[in-house]
Amino acid sequence: MVAMKGVIDTTTPLFLATLRLMPAGVLVLIAAAILGRKHPQTWQAWAWIAGFALVDGTLFQGFLAEGLQRTGAGLGSVMIDSQPIAVALMARFLFKEIVGPLGWLGLILGIVGISLLGLPDEWIIQTGSNITTALSTGQWPAQNAVVSPWPTVEELLVILLGHGEWLMLLAALSMAVGTIMIAYVARHVDPVVATGWHMIFGGMPLLGLSAYTEVHQWQGITVTGWLAILYSTIFGSAIAYGIFFYLASKGNLTSLSALTFLTPVFALTFSTSLLSENLTIVQWTGVGFTLISIYLVNQRDVITETLMGVLAGPPIMGLIAAINPNVSKALTEWLRSHTPLDSSSD
Repeated sequence: MVAMKGVIDTTTPLFLATLRLMPAGVLVLIAAAILGRKHPQTWQAWAWIAGFALVDGTLFQGFLAEGLQRTGAGLGSVMIDSQPIAVALMARFLFKEIVGPLGWLGLILGIVGISLLGLPDEWIIQTGSNITTALSTGQWPAQNAVVSPWPTVEELLVILLGHGEWLMLLAALSMAVGTIMIAYVARHVDPVVATGWHMIFGGMPLLGLSAYTEVHQWQGITVTGWLAILYSTIFGSAIAYGIFFYLASKGNLTSLSALTFLTPVFALTFSTSLLSENLTIVQWTGVGFTLISIYLVNQRDVITETLMGVLAGPPIMGLIAAINPNVSKALTEWLRSHTPLDSSSD
């Protein structure tokens, strides 16, 4: 994200998105050939790759590049990596993956964080002021007839398509759907091979749109800019895509996608130090909520196991038994039903 932001002012977004996809796809296919992985054998496999390319290639990279032109690298990265929220919800209903109480709490905090990041600060501040007034007086304050904090439908569409944060959110939703799709794609074709072909196919519409709608795509790019593009293509696309979608076809989608929440930590660090980007207090609050949601979604099993261990300990159980033996008995039964049986001799 930081490398792309550093070069995007000297090129055009759709051309930059094309360079992130098509050359990287070729590199992934070369690696797949060296590893001896099989290419698609059926029309059904090619159809899945084509759908995967449209969603996770064309839409994701197109929205990302257009959004990055209108927002900062750090904030844009936070918005992009909100996609585990959608992945968790889809994986829950499609694959019956367990989210758990802490996971749902993390998802709720993530939604709050995204809202703080994506909505204008004045809306957040005025809404908070209205809530405070309502709690203290028991009445929701009357709206000023001159200034209305809430937009019309037309204004919302302008915000959605014109503000980088919401374009980034659309990119995140595209990536989330792509992450879910790889589980189906992998049933018909090797996931690494599918990743390579989907990057090539996904880049073709972007290349066509760039040729038709953009001008001076490469004339202003400096040597440093080409090096930044090379880095984004090799490390940000070829290597990262290949590894991520290979693991996505094998593991728990919710936890895997939540690991991408580490990306904003690095993006915010480098964007503030290298690009001198600054966030408002409301946006930093949103970042905080989002990062907490990352931790809860990704570490929900570990945290739950630790909490259950604490509850099952003699100090807590002894205190509960002294207060109410019936509650202690019910809690013991509940802990046994939610704790895996130990297969050791002990």
